[in-house]
Amino acid sequence: MSKKRLLIIDSNSVLHRAFHALPPLTTKKGEPINAIYGFLLIFFKAIKELQPDYMAACFDMPFPTFRHEKFKAYKATRPKIPDELCEQIPKIKEILKTFKIQIFEKKGFEADDIIGTISKLVQKKQIIPEIETIILSGDLDNLQMIDSRTKVYALKKGVKETMIYNEEIIKEKYGIQPSQLIDFKALKGDPSDNIPGVPGVGEKTAIALIKEFKNLENLYKELERKAEKIRNKLRRILKDYRDQAFLSKELVKIKKDVPIGFSLKKCSFQEYDKEKIVKMFKNLDFYSLIERLPESKEKSKETGRELRLW
Repeated sequence: MSKKRLLIIDSNSVLHRAFHALPPLTTKKGEPINAIYGFLLIFFKAIKELQPDYMAACFDMPFPTFRHEKFKAYKATRPKIPDELCEQIPKIKEILKTFKIQIFEKKGFEADDIIGTISKLVQKKQIIPEIETIILSGDLDNLQMIDSRTKVYALKKGVKETMIYNEEIIKEKYGIQPSQLIDFKALKGDPSDNIPGVPGVGEKTAIALIKEFKNLENLYKELERKAEKIRNKLRRILKDYRDQAFLSKELVKIKKDVPIGFSLKKCSFQEYDKEKIVKMFKNLDFYSLIERLPESKEKSKETGRELRLW
């Protein structure tokens, strides 16, 4: 049996990237559409290049998450999402539903947590041999989920340049395993999400510490025993900000146990109502995209029996 592929879309990050990459665009009625247009360009490109058998779209919800409960300042430094972008989210959901793409969102969790949960469920219930998961994202927050069966298809520049990140690329870029990026960011912090990390610990120091001690837990366990390997000033800082480091790790780590109803069978990339999509695109003045509409794959007859278990 040939390898099957699941494409999971980190929808909010892709919309956000498209919104800021493209100039303001509106329909003849004055409705903002640049994020939708950019999203669809990326969406069509991913389908053409990756040829997925299954697809799922994950969204954030406009409510505080468990991370905000742990740390009130989480993402506090981010500017408010522009109204022009918010207006486009329901429309892209409607388009995805017309393409028969399953949408997943859960109050109290971020899209990343749902993506992590789906990825884990697919691997745990390995009914289809050699299924590969590819996460389409507008940022690099999902790199920690990369493993032998999971890759990240991320935007490099604008909405046209993309790159696939795998285990080898992460090791080459950072010198550590993808899963260790959690501990790396816990030490270094992440200004974009207002994750504090440990003051004074930059990228090079964080990587060196993770290479030596493997993870945050082992670093603090060995902090005194291997004191000679850590200069005095750094050792004092690490000790003083121990709690903040572990809090940062909780904030950074993507959850993989969000209670969602997931069915791989329902995520099969099916034939969609092309006439309805064309009508929607015309209403949005997306005439140039009509010629780019992707063709969906036919359902594999040989997997029908296996998928009933989902």
